[in-house]
Amino acid sequence: MSPEILIVDDDPQIRSVLRIALKQAGMTPSEAGDGAEGLAKARSGRFDLIVLDIGLPEMDGLEVCRTLRAQDDTPVLFLTARDDEIDRVLGFELGGDDYVTKPFSPRELVARIKAILKRSAATEPATAAESLHHGTLQLDTARHQCLIKGAAVALTAREMGILSHLMSRPHQVIPRPALTDAVYGAHIHVSDRTVDSHLRNLRAKLAEAGCDDAIETVHGVGIRMGACRNG
Repeated sequence: MSPEILIVDDDPQIRSVLRIALKQAGMTPSEAGDGAEGLAKARSGRFDLIVLDIGLPEMDGLEVCRTLRAQDDTPVLFLTARDDEIDRVLGFELGGDDYVTKPFSPRELVARIKAILKRSAATEPATAAESLHHGTLQLDTARHQCLIKGAAVALTAREMGILSHLMSRPHQVIPRPALTDAVYGAHIHVSDRTVDSHLRNLRAKLAEAGCDDAIETVHGVGIRMGACRNG
């Protein structure tokens, strides 16, 4: 099946150029002209990737990505009119997978999209145990279910993959490259900012559910499970 791509940009000409380029590349484009419409369409869950302009009316692209990332791992490629380091860093911290600065080459953008789709299609290594326990935290990977003191915590697929890998090795410090390989597959390039974004969102969800000591960072070494007894 051809990849479904959502284009969110308020410039009709840019949407037209992208629509033609994506169709020529064998992809199926859909469009939205502002942030609110883009978020509504993105939440349908049927898209393989979202091309998201940062400077949007109604709701800017960074806010769209921030809202979407709370529930969804759909890859996001940012479009920005400003070659600005702050925009780029903030975009990746929110969970963007790549960015292209306007004006851009449609051929380059399609190549970036293909690279992201290839990365996203990488098979995640299976976790040996389907049911994992650590402190007040329980994870059932077969049912995609996370519980803290019996209360469900909604996690995205990437967040589940990270937590599953850490919980299956609760006393080990996992170097970031090894954690990335475990979740995305070996030899797949993923920005450190993207991984950090998933970790940040995961920590926030676990803390909100009453487990604010679930994941620890050992500076200069990697990530490991904390006690997860708070709350």
